[in-house]
Amino acid sequence: MPLDMPLIKDMTAWRQHLHRHPECGFDLPLTSDFIAEKLESFGIETVRGIGQSGIVGILRNGSSDRSIGLRADMDALFITEENTTPYRSAHDGKMHACGHDGHSAMLLGAAAHLAKTRNFDGTVHFIFQPDEEHGAGAQAMIDDGLFERFAVDEVYGLHNMPGLAEGTFTVRPGSLMASESSFEIRIKGIGGHAAMPHRGVDPIVVGSQIIMALQTITSRNLSAVEETAVVSATEFITNGTVNVIPSEVTIKGDCRCFTDASLNKIKTAMERIVAGTCQAAGASYEFSFKNTFHSTINNPDQTTKAIKAAQAVFGAENVVPDCVPLTISEDFSSMLRVKPGCYALIGNGTGTVGGCALHNPKYDFNDRILSKGAEYWVQLAEDILG
Repeated sequence: MPLDMPLIKDMTAWRQHLHRHPECGFDLPLTSDFIAEKLESFGIETVRGIGQSGIVGILRNGSSDRSIGLRADMDALFITEENTTPYRSAHDGKMHACGHDGHSAMLLGAAAHLAKTRNFDGTVHFIFQPDEEHGAGAQAMIDDGLFERFAVDEVYGLHNMPGLAEGTFTVRPGSLMASESSFEIRIKGIGGHAAMPHRGVDPIVVGSQIIMALQTITSRNLSAVEETAVVSATEFITNGTVNVIPSEVTIKGDCRCFTDASLNKIKTAMERIVAGTCQAAGASYEFSFKNTFHSTINNPDQTTKAIKAAQAVFGAENVVPDCVPLTISEDFSSMLRVKPGCYALIGNGTGTVGGCALHNPKYDFNDRILSKGAEYWVQLAEDILG
């Protein structure tokens, strides 16, 4: 069901207001108050402060005990905006460079419409999450009793995607997005004069060998057909100088993969390489490996429901039901480990309108997709709770 024009205009105003006042992490007083007050103005029961600054709106209708959760993220990024729009960021060093302002506005629009029409039987939970960008917000809400306090049978998320045409929708069952893990390897050698390297243990040489060996993890430890992964060393830090061989080297990096089994193989192989190389060279080491984002794994049943709703809104010809997995990450994955659900992507546009990459100082959410995003939420709620 198409939204009425006054609501679309309101959504645009809400989106641009949120864009002008970005906040990051869990520190979202202006954002959370704005969203909560809007939900309350629609007559929706609203609970604040879940997982520090998360919000849940509860809309009940009819007699059914069925329920769904629809989730949007609220936080911005520590990026200085380079756009010159009238609604550009008013907070120096912060901007909505990932479109969470648009995600929140779309879900608010769906909440306003559903609160007015009530063409469903059951309960819709509107979940507004903090700190997606650092991968901590979803788990914080879960740890604060999100799914115990609110009876959610299944949960859904939606993200804009620059480079996908406006008016399109894409998804896949199973692994849609990769996990993200960071590693740190500290190699301790014996430093000394650059003219007499034979008197020490050069951690630069050891570290270089390790970095090259890390490239064999994906090619020699994972299946080339079934286990896509990326292992990237991104920092090489020493305490040496122009004529001093350092005593210590630190290597930092990032790993992406699509299953827990692949993640465990990467971690095990990485430490084995570090331990063996250091032992052979007579160096010692410290190794840490931290998983920040889980793989985003869609449940097949919920994905089927998402595709059906999207086809009704976007047209079947504009819905890709089995897209290629993406190596970016999303902390909605934590919710999908607790409840069955589906995460999908809506096209933000191409070229000069919506095509600028995420996390870029010139990115902007395409306001023309707000209505389709909200209509998808409405269609999904009405289909599942019809």
